[in-house]
Amino acid sequence: MPAGKPHRRLLGEAVRTERKKAGFSQEKLAERSDLSTVFISRVERGKESPSVDSLVKIARALKVRVRDLVAAF
Repeated sequence: MPAGKPHRRLLGEAVRTERKKAGFSQEKLAERSDLSTVFISRVERGKESPSVDSLVKIARALKVRVRDLVAAF
């Protein structure tokens, strides 16, 4: 695994996977979670670590548990 923040990348991959399973675009997830599309994109690409509050919003919008998103690491 490359140096840096692998947990960000793993979390981003989990968010992207769940978003696609739900059939949501990044825009729809952003709207449903009351977060910006830019923020969702940055999370999915591993460029941004969401706060606990933001992670809860994303999980609720996707109808998954937070632990399902962080299980990858």
